[in-house]
Amino acid sequence: MRYSGFIMSSKMPLDPIRLTRELVEIESTTYHEGEVGDFLSELLTGRGWSVEKTPVPQPADGGKDERWNVYGGTEGVTPQLVFSTHMDTVPPYIPFREDDEFVYGRGVCDAKGIIAAQIVAAEALRAEGFPVGVLYVSGEERDSAGAKIANQMPKGSRFLINGEPTDNRLGLATKGALRCSFKATGKMAHSAYPELGDSAIHKLVKVMGKVLQLELPVDEFAGDTTVNIGMIHGGYAPNVISDAAEAQVLIRTVGPSAPVRKAINEAAEGLVDVDFTLDLAFVRLKAVEGLPTMVAKFATDIPVLTNWGQPLLLGPGSIHVAHTPHEKLAKKELLEAVDLYIKVGRQLLAQ
Repeated sequence: MRYSGFIMSSKMPLDPIRLTRELVEIESTTYHEGEVGDFLSELLTGRGWSVEKTPVPQPADGGKDERWNVYGGTEGVTPQLVFSTHMDTVPPYIPFREDDEFVYGRGVCDAKGIIAAQIVAAEALRAEGFPVGVLYVSGEERDSAGAKIANQMPKGSRFLINGEPTDNRLGLATKGALRCSFKATGKMAHSAYPELGDSAIHKLVKVMGKVLQLELPVDEFAGDTTVNIGMIHGGYAPNVISDAAEAQVLIRTVGPSAPVRKAINEAAEGLVDVDFTLDLAFVRLKAVEGLPTMVAKFATDIPVLTNWGQPLLLGPGSIHVAHTPHEKLAKKELLEAVDLYIKVGRQLLAQ
């Protein structure tokens, strides 16, 4: 293995900054999480955790390599608290680098720095005799495939601390995510004779205009429902009437998705077909006394990890730099996250 023997030793304390570097240096964009899963499995095993690797199947349009969920606990002990986040990152891969103040690279805050902080905190709590575990899943950035599988095999925990970049503030809610696939069909023709064809693109554009004008739910606590037309494909040339076009839209929900689905279907009726490919619920979350709070406008795996205990949302880093070429995490904030995870863990398990 190419990994440092230093961090594999159960006799040496883990350095969360060094562990973050080790994790980021393993490319693990969605569908390619296998190697980082192997690394975490070996790391946790070497440090005395009882480890389970659970295969996560690839979708038809995904990768071909094996990938996993990785769970670490204490054999024969039911964990009361489980730390969890995802191993996959968005593309493109950005190599690790650091300076005196920050670490940089794909995943430093979303969410490999979080993995490092959670493992260090979990080891500290375990050393104090608290029954804790860690769960790291594949596929969160696309379809929560790993979390859905993990939810079928819970360990009986009372609490789940899910890690996402919240600036070390406790998330009091996380927006839902409704992913919509719009497909339009038509008839190809020469653009000089539009009466002989039926433009799929014109239909799609008309529907997208309707979608952007929809009056969608607003929550006083969580804010607006937001719409992003993220991808549009279709057509062959400016002088050809297109017979096919499609769009991918992501809607951040602040309540039940049913009224949003209804509005989308009505906007598309008679023009294009709609398929809802992901529907993660809006969730209100547990507060902990004495901690600063926020409302997450992004979605997480929490809605599909319902069998892992009462969820909390907490992690170092800013969501504003996640998914960008400038992803970074302050070393000070990473170290503070370790102490914060330990503090919250003690407070929850003392109940």
